[in-house]
Amino acid sequence: METIAIRTVFVRHTEKLAVSSTKSMHGHALGAAGALEAIATILALRHGILPPTGNFTEPDPQCDLDVIPNQARQATFEYAMSNSFAFGGLNAVLAFRRWEG
Repeated sequence: METIAIRTVFVRHTEKLAVSSTKSMHGHALGAAGALEAIATILALRHGILPPTGNFTEPDPQCDLDVIPNQARQATFEYAMSNSFAFGGLNAVLAFRRWEG
């Protein structure tokens, strides 16, 4: 469902996106999970490093995104988003922009 949502929103730009999940590295912290993901997103922007999707072993043909498997990647980017899809349909999306101030 997350792949479908990303493809629906970004359409032809989806192929240019890098998508990762840090949850496999820090676990599911329930109410703090969104905050941890947001911190990882901000640090990625600040340091120009895309965090990996850890423990990635087998691609799913229905999730055909660039999921940054197992190894961080250097990159230059100005915007990043943190999606939190929670139990019970409580969902949030935070968008961040690199700021030099």
